[in-house]
Amino acid sequence: MLKKSSFFIFFLLSLALFAQEPRKVLNLEDGWKFYKGEASDAETTAFDDSKWQDVTVPHDWAIYGPFDKEIDKQTVAITQNGEKVPTEKTGRTGALPFTGTGWYRKNFNIPAADLDKKILLLFEGAMSEPEVYLNGKKVGEWAYGYAYFYFDISDKLLEGKNTLAVKLSNKEFSSRWYPGAGLYRPVSLIIKNPESINQWGTTITTPVATQEVAQVNVKTNFSGKNLRLVTTINDASGKEIANSKTSEAIQKQFEQNIKIQSPQLWSPENPYLYTAVTKLYADDELKDEVSTTFGIRSISYSAANGFQLNGKTRKFKGVCLHHDLGPLGTAVNKSALRRQMQILKDLGCDAIRSAHNMPSFEQLELADEMGFMFLAESFDEWKKPKVKNGYNRFFDEYAKLDVENLVRATRNHPSIVMWSAGNEVPDQYGSAGVKRALWLQNIFHREDPTRPVTVGMDQVNATMESGFGAILDIPGLNYRVHLYEEAYEKFPQGFILGSETASTVSSRGIYKFPAVKAKMKEYPDFQSSSYDLEYCSWSNLPETDFIMQDDKPWVIGEFVWTGFDYLGEPTPYDTSWPSRSSYFGMIDLAGIPKDRYYLYRSRWNTQDETLHILPHWNWEGREGKKTPVFVYTSYDRAELFVNEKSQGIRVKNDSTPQTRYRLMWNDVLYEPGILKVVALDKNGNKTAEKTVKTAGKPHKIKLEADRTTLKANGKDLAFVTVSVVDKNGIPCPTATNELAFKVSGKGSFKAVCNGDPTSLTSFYASQMKLFSGKLVVLVESTDKAGTMELKVTGKKLQNASLKIKTSN
Repeated sequence: MLKKSSFFIFFLLSLALFAQEPRKVLNLEDGWKFYKGEASDAETTAFDDSKWQDVTVPHDWAIYGPFDKEIDKQTVAITQNGEKVPTEKTGRTGALPFTGTGWYRKNFNIPAADLDKKILLLFEGAMSEPEVYLNGKKVGEWAYGYAYFYFDISDKLLEGKNTLAVKLSNKEFSSRWYPGAGLYRPVSLIIKNPESINQWGTTITTPVATQEVAQVNVKTNFSGKNLRLVTTINDASGKEIANSKTSEAIQKQFEQNIKIQSPQLWSPENPYLYTAVTKLYADDELKDEVSTTFGIRSISYSAANGFQLNGKTRKFKGVCLHHDLGPLGTAVNKSALRRQMQILKDLGCDAIRSAHNMPSFEQLELADEMGFMFLAESFDEWKKPKVKNGYNRFFDEYAKLDVENLVRATRNHPSIVMWSAGNEVPDQYGSAGVKRALWLQNIFHREDPTRPVTVGMDQVNATMESGFGAILDIPGLNYRVHLYEEAYEKFPQGFILGSETASTVSSRGIYKFPAVKAKMKEYPDFQSSSYDLEYCSWSNLPETDFIMQDDKPWVIGEFVWTGFDYLGEPTPYDTSWPSRSSYFGMIDLAGIPKDRYYLYRSRWNTQDETLHILPHWNWEGREGKKTPVFVYTSYDRAELFVNEKSQGIRVKNDSTPQTRYRLMWNDVLYEPGILKVVALDKNGNKTAEKTVKTAGKPHKIKLEADRTTLKANGKDLAFVTVSVVDKNGIPCPTATNELAFKVSGKGSFKAVCNGDPTSLTSFYASQMKLFSGKLVVLVESTDKAGTMELKVTGKKLQNASLKIKTSN
């Protein structure tokens, strides 16, 4: 009896403590029902959704396929690519079924005690044109699929069961790449007191940020009367280092200035984060509490010093990223994002541009934590259309709201160092576009006076003539390297940003002969050569940008198109089925680095040495034929050997753009065996060595996981690289064996991808062919701790298995 009484008292105390919690955030992840198609009465509570699909959110309904050339087929001339004659584009948006209408429904309970609370319904992204219903009544709608938005539903809730329904409509001809479909980012309920801190109502800046002292300015917008605010600053270990109290408010805003001695300054090399805990009181009663992670850092841009972070000039070593995660589609997953960014970190990349969309909260959190500067972009269209059903339809009504929500939701992230108001907008021509650019820039400035604004401009001559480029804080040039000098002279800012560079194309592990420079080159297999000498009609090879970055102090950095391959835009094969994903990435769709990754790594990663040989050395039938060998390396010189026969020493030199940054042996005659490169110092001494060997027939499957322990949360992922080796353990670079995958235990098979931009096998099939000897299997944890086992099998191969632990 005593034990029962003690338990009952503990239960009551727990309820009392929970009831006193001033703010709750409920993530609406599980228990959703989904239906693809029209369902006119699906928003009503009485509708029978028992036969609908059970899904969790985030969810992308289109990524499951199938791939179909008829989906969103477009006959169009892509003007921003310089096309003048319309042609049929079959893979422009990934050839996945994202068009049409989808419905999501979820039931949730609200206790009577919460009915007098202020309750917000927050969407971090919904693709697209969401209409939101609660208990059969329309709450509101939005337009832009990439926007964050929320509704106050306080007066629309019922005690007990409530039914939320969301209708999403994706029109054809609405995107230039794969946009995804559905509730692809989190949805949550925010439950708080009427006297509370407003949504996105905390703004933290660091007007003074030196190694000696920092000024942390905290502005807090709130609702209510006769309130006071207490803000505590904690260091990364959670220790309180400063605090401030105030009851002085002006127009519903508190402002506090807090001094921090000897602060840790945030940078890509030292991504140190503080936390501000802001508490709102009425007398002694806690009404609201918000924790905000922030960094202490300073940024500046000037003609004299270029871009400076914490008082030091540096150039952006950045990449552009679309928002899809390859085989996961657009459904955001933090472990997948983390893997992407770990690969970029090894590259030496220090900056990311969210192209051409508003970034996810998860990506920004990781950028803060891992150390990436961020160019947060807003739109791909303004008033003038690129595609018939694009953002141009919404610009007048929504542009201001979307920019406000973007800035208010994300401005406390130290990683964000610049905003982009648009990308290659057709409004670059004429005075109307100049006025729109200034109007948008002023909204950014009003919401955030601390950061500059850019636009990615591809019509550089037009922007020089109209004044469009002159009014921007930062003139961003997409390609057009031949116009950099003229733009620098004509624009008043005194510097240029390569907001989009290179657009070099390649397929991982595929090499074409002869290895020569080529523009918009196409081959019968719909692949591009990994000799990294092929590019697009509007673009250039990497070295052209390298030279501008190295030789012109007024060029403040670059954002390469792209870091990873993405679904859609299969240039130069956008008229060639079955190409359905890009060739632009340094890293393929499966997350496996291409050769070009190492070319950039040899420049960007200054902490680790790079020594990488291409091509592979399996060329049956090319015996005695010229087979060029390139080496991407941080060393200045090296000697190449084929079966211990020297092919000579190469030294980086200025005779051509390529020889300045690559070591090349163009006259090597192929013979099977061992290809070896020996890096040398200036005195000719050996400093490093790398070999590539000719492989025999595939014999054994090899598995390598990026992680061997996962969280048992039902959404953590491990990425397992699968390859085959010969009987001597040498990787088989041309293997195309079909493999099958099975997961048992406390985990499940999630997806598979081989990086082939022409593959039509579903990412969710349990078998797939290797591409250039590799593929990647994704396995997912359950909510139960234990061990999962991945088994991979293939005909006439020694099979393999791998165990991965999951823990709470």
